[in-house]
Amino acid sequence: MTSFDPTFNLKYRDINAPTILAVFAHPDDEAFSVGGTLAYYAERGVRVVLACATRGEAGKITDPSMTVEDLGAQREQELRNACEALGIPAPVFLGYHDSGREERTRHDDPRALMNVDVFELEKDIRALIEEYRPQVIITFDPHGGYGHVDHIQVHRATSAAFFSTGHLQGAPQRLYFTALSLETAKRMEMFNPGNDPEIYGVSEQTTLVRMDVSRYAGRKKAALAAHGTQMGPQSRMGQMSEADRAQMEQTLLGREAFSLGGSRASVPRYPLGGLFDGVDYVMYVDD
Repeated sequence: MTSFDPTFNLKYRDINAPTILAVFAHPDDEAFSVGGTLAYYAERGVRVVLACATRGEAGKITDPSMTVEDLGAQREQELRNACEALGIPAPVFLGYHDSGREERTRHDDPRALMNVDVFELEKDIRALIEEYRPQVIITFDPHGGYGHVDHIQVHRATSAAFFSTGHLQGAPQRLYFTALSLETAKRMEMFNPGNDPEIYGVSEQTTLVRMDVSRYAGRKKAALAAHGTQMGPQSRMGQMSEADRAQMEQTLLGREAFSLGGSRASVPRYPLGGLFDGVDYVMYVDD
């Protein structure tokens, strides 16, 4: 395990602050796959920018005790609360609409991500890169975690933005994709029956960074709980037995993994010791 060198923070904070840009589609996407990693780096002085493409307007309210007049506004606040629980700054919203799923799919909404020109979305992400100059970018894997069309759109646009901003001074150095191990994907089948784990999961050799975030499991659990409309008793997790839920939490809360989408920096070893390992201007010390 490696840790961020505090002398780097003091010396370079106002010049080229170490920055992570994480781009996802809906409120709650961050909590499962990257929340512990963002908490880890924020605690070490790294600037964390979480961009959310939509406000989750087409989500399903899974807690019947909640009265919600504006689901988009409710889920926006839930994400703000989740970020607070993780110890990271408030999110940036890109203003697109949630495409929904199944009977809630918004085929006729021109602002739904599924209907948006991916180059328009890329342009907005390029603007974030130009503003924040992140060395590291994180987004969905090519399958969008579990195949959600909005996740795949965000993956495509963010990947494209990484490559199309290479000419910038201080261009992003690394692009990472969230990665489910094959073992985790098999356990996740209960969330998405019919998703082949051998398609949505990856081999251990595919993951370049493997983060032990067990220290932040409590924060991740609090962040998940903040998404009350999505984590209620009628959600898939809410309907699990206590034993299954405990196993799922153990799988999701303690470990996060990332595969490599692109790099302009050297890859000094495999796996890397952290997201910034080998990135220009960032120094590490062994714990």
